[in-house]
Amino acid sequence: MYGKLIDQLIDSLRCLPGVGAKSAQRMALHLLERDKAGASRLSEVIAEAVEKVGRCQECRTLTEHNLCDICSNKARLSSQVCVVENPADLYAIESAGGYRGKYFVLLGHLSPIDGIGPEKLGIDDLINRLKTEEVSELILATNLTVEGEATAHFIADKAKAIGVTVSRIAYGVPMGGELEYVDGGTLNMALQSRKTL
Repeated sequence: MYGKLIDQLIDSLRCLPGVGAKSAQRMALHLLERDKAGASRLSEVIAEAVEKVGRCQECRTLTEHNLCDICSNKARLSSQVCVVENPADLYAIESAGGYRGKYFVLLGHLSPIDGIGPEKLGIDDLINRLKTEEVSELILATNLTVEGEATAHFIADKAKAIGVTVSRIAYGVPMGGELEYVDGGTLNMALQSRKTL
């Protein structure tokens, strides 16, 4: 429609999550019309990131080094390991600011229908880590989906079998939330996860 290169740029931008045809077109035209310097900088940074960013050897999150900043930080508690599905979940917990332990990133969840079993998630690596390091608590922070729950239960069974204490993050009513606006599933989970005051 616009020409080969512009069409390729628009099509390439559509690989981003949540970016449809119109958004990709708007981004491409903006970069080409109003911010060619920004477009050049963006292409350089993407190329460098693709080349240099890999996985942390300990927790499997994205990093430019062998160990990420969290795993290489001696002030972090090695006795606590929080299991998350992806790096975005890790960053969400980190931005909350309350957790001082370490992580293990599964890079997904169990989904036999999609051919994703324990070996693809590195669960054996996690269990080996629990056996070789002095981990006193494994915190499961997988998503509250059928697959996330199945993954959490599978890991919990393995960890308990080697004597590691397992906990699950609580789900429920958000801070500042009003009960009348909370969906039934979330409200039921909040009631089941209640604590004694």
